[in-house]
Amino acid sequence: MTFSFNRNVIRWIIIATSFIIISLILWNTYTFFQDFKQEERSKMKTWSVALTDIGTIKSNDEVNEVTSHVITETIISTPVIVIDKDGELSTSRNVDESLLTDSNVIKNLVAKFKSENTPIEVNMGTSSKQFIYYGNSPLLNRLKYYPLALLLIIILFAAVVYFFYRSSKIAEQNKLWTGMAKETAHQIGTPLSSLVGWTEILKTENVNRDYIVEIEKDIDRLQTITERFSKIGSAPTLKKMDIVEVTKSSYDYLKSRSSKLINFELVVPEREITVQLNEQLFSWTIENLVKNAIDAMKGKGDLKIELRQLESRVYINISDTGKGIHKSSFHKIFEPGYTTKKRGWGLGLSLALRIVEDYHNGKIKVLTSEIGKGTTLQILLKTA
Repeated sequence: MTFSFNRNVIRWIIIATSFIIISLILWNTYTFFQDFKQEERSKMKTWSVALTDIGTIKSNDEVNEVTSHVITETIISTPVIVIDKDGELSTSRNVDESLLTDSNVIKNLVAKFKSENTPIEVNMGTSSKQFIYYGNSPLLNRLKYYPLALLLIIILFAAVVYFFYRSSKIAEQNKLWTGMAKETAHQIGTPLSSLVGWTEILKTENVNRDYIVEIEKDIDRLQTITERFSKIGSAPTLKKMDIVEVTKSSYDYLKSRSSKLINFELVVPEREITVQLNEQLFSWTIENLVKNAIDAMKGKGDLKIELRQLESRVYINISDTGKGIHKSSFHKIFEPGYTTKKRGWGLGLSLALRIVEDYHNGKIKVLTSEIGKGTTLQILLKTA
């Protein structure tokens, strides 16, 4: 309990620290952006002073060398439009000259620049004024998207960490379930061997043969269960088998041991369909799906198993008239530990998913479901 608490505290400390670091980076970027923007405005003011100096000199005076340098070299990439008091274009910098022949384009550029930066008023003397409209430089525009790029990188990094953590957790769960399954098989094996021995002794005694037959059926069943659990976590051996016959066998076993209130129906082709199968694991899958359907119907209703082939694929549909599944839970029902029953581990459908998809390279899904009317689960396998 203490270990779990400490781990949660450390996790929250890491999250809080990461949030603080991200906030500081974003704030630093914003501050840098504003400082850079202020520096550009200072350059524009310097340029406006030089422009004023040029506008006030007499025709026979020469332009000061410093003023000339400021006019030509200060603004390297910032787009600038100078408009006189009558609204006419006076001069421009770093703007495509072909665009400035259209008065509407000039108005749009003026409005755009005005939204980005406050215009600078220039007093040219003799009651003459000009207004400098300037936009953000390409470098400043690129810098503006830096926080978004940074956030995207952080989100991607967080996603990688999340999926790594999730994968590690799933791997730990799978290891736990595998260990539990193998230990269960081992524990069942010891008393099972003893039961086989006692059965042989009973055969030598004056015991009703029918009793022994039933005991042997249960022993065979326990041996099947033991083999199933022992195969969890190991690569199963697949053989070419008639899936029709295997499905019939599973159906007959389940029907004979289920409530008489369940109306069973089996629809299969009258021919052989060969599929790469592990008979025990596939039968376990059918059992899990059927038992899940019976639970959904609370032991009373109609249950139908239908097998059909379409080209190189085999579809096994298991339909019930149970309570149905909400569409939002179609994928959740296959997650380990997910269950709607008060008593249940939520392992049946997750095992079915693993057997079908990981071991048989097939697919399993909720085909259709309607609340209060029933559900159809579908298994898809390829023919051999």
